[in-house]
Amino acid sequence: MNEAVKFSVRGLEVRFGDVVALRGIDLEVPARSILGAIGPAGSGKTAFLRALNRLNDLSPNCRVTGQVLLDGEDINRPEYDVVRLRKRVGMVFALPVPLPMSIFDNVTYGPRLSGSRKRGQLQERVERSLRAAFLWEEVKDRLDMSGMRLSGGQQQRLCLARVLAMEPEVILLDEPCSGLDPVSTSRIEEALVALKSDYTIVLVTNNTKQAARVADRTVFFLTGEVIECGPTAQIFTAPRDQRTNDYVSGRFG
Repeated sequence: MNEAVKFSVRGLEVRFGDVVALRGIDLEVPARSILGAIGPAGSGKTAFLRALNRLNDLSPNCRVTGQVLLDGEDINRPEYDVVRLRKRVGMVFALPVPLPMSIFDNVTYGPRLSGSRKRGQLQERVERSLRAAFLWEEVKDRLDMSGMRLSGGQQQRLCLARVLAMEPEVILLDEPCSGLDPVSTSRIEEALVALKSDYTIVLVTNNTKQAARVADRTVFFLTGEVIECGPTAQIFTAPRDQRTNDYVSGRFG
């Protein structure tokens, strides 16, 4: 695992009105690795994920304080270019939402908006992105078919390919396998493990076994705080905090 730090979070607090979603978060996200974020519902893990590309800004009454440094630059500064940030830090959500257009046009939608128009370059990007999402072999002969006609697992991999087509540096995933069958989940996990050599990945999951399978490091959130963060093997076999042990062993959550 590359020990360079991609994100350095310092004193992060996120409030929605009077509700404190995160308090006093200090955390580093290593580059070119997978950080798994676990914790019960309402623990703050999704608020943390959305703080990494400022999606929390879209929520009413949201107030964010503290620093989120991306390659040493604070993305919370008012003058930071949020459009550029979201190109660098892509997001895959829990429910796959393919656009109502062909598979080819789904993948090229973002690059076209960014000014890429050459058919040959777009074709190369489609194949590269679909291969990286472990979907190419299943759809290469039907790229003109609507993405809406794919299975749920294929749609989620299409959404991943759509993010990859924008050539981000970081991929954020918010419970991407929550509605998928075991076979589809396995394909997503295969893709993530293969992608980590080139991307920094943060995976929020309610499935602790998934974090154990794919994450290099795991962070445990509880009531808006980081209880423990460390190598995944340590978190699941020898956690330092009893609350972590209780959660990963299924005593609550």
